[in-house]
Amino acid sequence: MSQPVVIAAQNASQTPQWKKWLSLDNRYVPPVFITLILLAGQLSFGILESYERTLLAICTSIAAELILGRIFVGKWLNMASAYITGISVGILVRSPDFWPYAVAAALAITSKYVIRYKGHHLFNPSNFGISLVLFLLPASAAMLSIQWGNNMASMVVIWVLGSVIIWRLRRFHISFTYVISFLVLAIVRSWIIHEPWLSEVSPITGPEYQLFIFFMITDPKTTVRSKKGQCIVVFFVALLEMFFRFDQSVYAELYALFWVGPLAMLIEMWLDSRRDKSRSIETPILATTPGSSQQTLP
Repeated sequence: MSQPVVIAAQNASQTPQWKKWLSLDNRYVPPVFITLILLAGQLSFGILESYERTLLAICTSIAAELILGRIFVGKWLNMASAYITGISVGILVRSPDFWPYAVAAALAITSKYVIRYKGHHLFNPSNFGISLVLFLLPASAAMLSIQWGNNMASMVVIWVLGSVIIWRLRRFHISFTYVISFLVLAIVRSWIIHEPWLSEVSPITGPEYQLFIFFMITDPKTTVRSKKGQCIVVFFVALLEMFFRFDQSVYAELYALFWVGPLAMLIEMWLDSRRDKSRSIETPILATTPGSSQQTLP
């Protein structure tokens, strides 16, 4: 090992614990930021049905992660991801009852362990749980909509905090591509249905869309690997969302991600398997030459 590498390793090991916790690369920073978003919205505009319902969603999500992680993985997993799922459910779901919050959170975490292919879960957990509850139980649950009234202050809070997160994760291109696609397709929608362009753009100014843009479509576990692929996928999310809106779907963005996200993951895994198979076939095999005693085995 070279001397610079040794010095770097020693410096990393000597980094004080408090600096590691304050580092923006820490896995707990996204949960902290989304908690700040919740507190800012609740204290300023009262966005939650109640603290108790949100706490129920968080506790259900964490409990499901602990139990299922122990059963399927054989160890106690880190709870940062489960916390984000639970708090997302608590923010986005609207219901006078308690049980939809628990059901959405439980479905979200369960999907990570049950709906898998080649070791990967396919659905964004919170999107999966919330979408199913909204689709199957429309009389019992709805989604955050105008609780912040498209207030500029709330939008600034989410955009600033969300931009910091995805910039550090090097995933800003995903959110940017989606926003541009949405704005362009809004022109197409307004032209087709003869509605003002601003009315077609207005949904993206709501807080539920901000959370969708920063925390759902950028989820590292359920997005394809390449930057080009990520941009193509979110464009198709925006495109399918446009068609859902023609059918007056209120939750078009959630449903679009529900279908496009897993399909993109499956296509990527299929392409990976084809490349692996192609490489194995194209591996050169040295022919045995006359008088040679060496031969490369296949």
